[in-house]
Amino acid sequence: MSSQSLIKKLLIANRGEIACRIIKTAKAMGVRTVALYSDADVDARHVALADESFYLGGSAPADSYLKADLILDIAKKSGAQAIHPGYGFLSENAEFARKCEQAGVIFVGPSSEAIDSMGSKSAAKDIMGAANVPLVPGYHGEGQDDDLLVKEANKMGFPLLIKAAFGGGGKGMRIVENSAEVLENIHSARREAISSFGNDKLLMERYLRQPRHVEVQVFADSHGHCIYLSDRDCSIQRRHQKVVEEAPAPGLSDALRIKMGDAAVAAAKAIDYCGAGTVEFLLDTDGSFYFMEMNTRLQVEHPVTEMVTGQDLVKWQLMVASGAQLPLSQDEVRIHGHSFEVRIYAEDPQNEFLPASGKLNFLREPEQSKFVRIDSGIRENDVISNFYDPMISKLIVWDETRPRALQRMVHSLQSYQISGLKHNIEFLAKITEHKAFSEANFSTDFIERYGDELIGRSPLQSQESASNDEQNALALAALYQLCARKVAAKACAINSHDPYSPWGTVSGFRLNSTSTHRISLLDDNHQVQHIDVSELLVAGQSVYQVNIDENTYTLKGELIDEILHAEIAVKKHNDNNNDTSAIKASGHKVKVPVSQVEDDFTLFINTTSYHYRAIQTELEEEQECLEDKLNAPMNGTIVTHLVQKGDAVTAGQGLMVMEAMKMEYTIESPFDGVVSAFFFEPGELVTDGTILLEVEPLEPTETEEKAEGKA
Repeated sequence: MSSQSLIKKLLIANRGEIACRIIKTAKAMGVRTVALYSDADVDARHVALADESFYLGGSAPADSYLKADLILDIAKKSGAQAIHPGYGFLSENAEFARKCEQAGVIFVGPSSEAIDSMGSKSAAKDIMGAANVPLVPGYHGEGQDDDLLVKEANKMGFPLLIKAAFGGGGKGMRIVENSAEVLENIHSARREAISSFGNDKLLMERYLRQPRHVEVQVFADSHGHCIYLSDRDCSIQRRHQKVVEEAPAPGLSDALRIKMGDAAVAAAKAIDYCGAGTVEFLLDTDGSFYFMEMNTRLQVEHPVTEMVTGQDLVKWQLMVASGAQLPLSQDEVRIHGHSFEVRIYAEDPQNEFLPASGKLNFLREPEQSKFVRIDSGIRENDVISNFYDPMISKLIVWDETRPRALQRMVHSLQSYQISGLKHNIEFLAKITEHKAFSEANFSTDFIERYGDELIGRSPLQSQESASNDEQNALALAALYQLCARKVAAKACAINSHDPYSPWGTVSGFRLNSTSTHRISLLDDNHQVQHIDVSELLVAGQSVYQVNIDENTYTLKGELIDEILHAEIAVKKHNDNNNDTSAIKASGHKVKVPVSQVEDDFTLFINTTSYHYRAIQTELEEEQECLEDKLNAPMNGTIVTHLVQKGDAVTAGQGLMVMEAMKMEYTIESPFDGVVSAFFFEPGELVTDGTILLEVEPLEPTETEEKAEGKA
């Protein structure tokens, strides 16, 4: 029976990225979709993508996405023939699958019996042992009294791992190094297991110090066919949660791949499995591998398998759930190229990976293609809630070889820009650029082993190097502030008494203080940085110099859309190079993406984000708005001066005439003052934004000061 003839409408009992992923395939198959949402997800992307949606309740999972009976009622009410649980929430809930079966609603996943059999780690070990699937030596028995567990631990040898039998995500898990630590860790693991899972049953097994986490994607149908679709390496983990995945697992011989694939199929057949599943193994340094657990659902990392096989696993799920046979036999499966996936999280790697929540003020993703894929349920200005997993997206890349795919991942991470909350992009970039990772020399303790390099500063990166990066960013931040004033000037002109004036195109820098501009910024460390910027005129263009510690930065640039196009040169204070030629000599041009929300702005330099807050008074802003009117509004030619240097002028008085686009424009004084300098003579060419002349504002008279004081 075809999927189209039975599943015409599909309810997705999930949210976020995986809900959007399922909707995409369902629509491609002509299947209508029903979304669910909580209070926190009223305006979520998965709701917008679905054909229709239903409200569940409060934001907490217990009040929404875990309300099994309500979800089943909605499926019936909406006319959905099937429910896809995604991953997490109800995806491995045997009781929910059983209720779907009893109600005549297709559960897109294995049978409730198969979920039950793999729900207990100890029961799963017994089943796998009977099916001759390799197991780590350990104890998985029913007896749970202290004396028996201590006895079995000493018999097994050390180090060993105590695990909650019904657990996951690293909870209820303890590593024990010697006999003296056994009893204490048994009690500790029990307490956490009962708190997290409502069941304190434990199992124990030998602890492999530097294993790899290799898993095999299996797929089975209701006609007795079962195959494996590539393997994946998921060794890069923090707190037993995956961070980076790749397919196929690097460094495995063909014989080992076949052996692991056959073992995974045997595991699936042992529980009469149907649908998509993942059999997870620990791979030891000697090539031995051991069954760890089976996930009876679609995995978060399934896209890497899709990329190397060219298959849509969600499509396979819907076909198999409809009663169709698998699209391919084992001999027809082809693996081509290499794929990586990283999970972009709202979290703080430098604070023990604590989840972050808040508004995603700025989001720019890498361009998608056949090489780059992004699975996401988030849009710019969405709020990352503290009620759910803080994953922002999955970034997946593919190429013909592992080195080329890894190069694509590095480049894609450099193109991924987020501001508004903490994230792990720089952390992921350091992993993918690490020499040991590029050489596939890793195990499950990779992040723990190289933590200082991945989270903090690498031992290869000196304090001076780190400081220079921060100084470069600070100099570029000052340049950005000066360039941003051009944009502000345009807004001032538009809001003036004559919005149709050609000065509406004005974009210039601060005037009347050409020797020094004061930029004040609050950095990420809550330190106020006061930066004095000197202005030079080189060939009619403004060039800026700023001293930061022992370095002098010479900069010029412009802001185009959200990109700061900058030219930068840096030298030590005692270097006697010609300042005005420093930029040309350096020849260093950079493009720096910038996001700004009110006074807060972020510079994205490679994979590092530098956050600042501009500190500026209303008086400064008003003065700059006026002074910007003395800059050239466009490219043109100076026609004549209407006043002389030293003349006193009043606000609105004509000072200079320039010609542009066959029309003459008069430069007027924005305030009362004295003309102190002309920078261009009649007949000279000027460019857009160039400072044309200088007017010193008049100091208030003693009478005016007294009057203002009385007021």
